[in-house]
Amino acid sequence: MLEKHYRRTEVEAISDLSRSTIYDMMNRGEFPRPVRLTTKAVGWPESLIRGWLENRPEVI
Repeated sequence: MLEKHYRRTEVEAISDLSRSTIYDMMNRGEFPRPVRLTTKAVGWPESLIRGWLENRPEVI
C-alpha cells in the first residue's frame, strides 16, 4: 500500500508553521526535507511528519 504524502499547505496546517519557517528549519536541519513526487511536485511522507511531530521539542 502506498504511503500518504502531505503537500506543503497540509504540512503548514498540521505543524502550525508558516512556509518560511518550514524552509528556514529545513535549511538548519531541524525539519525533514520533502521527497519528489513528480517532476513538478514534492511532498512529505506521512510517517516522516508524524515522527517529527512526536519528537519535536515542546515550546514553553
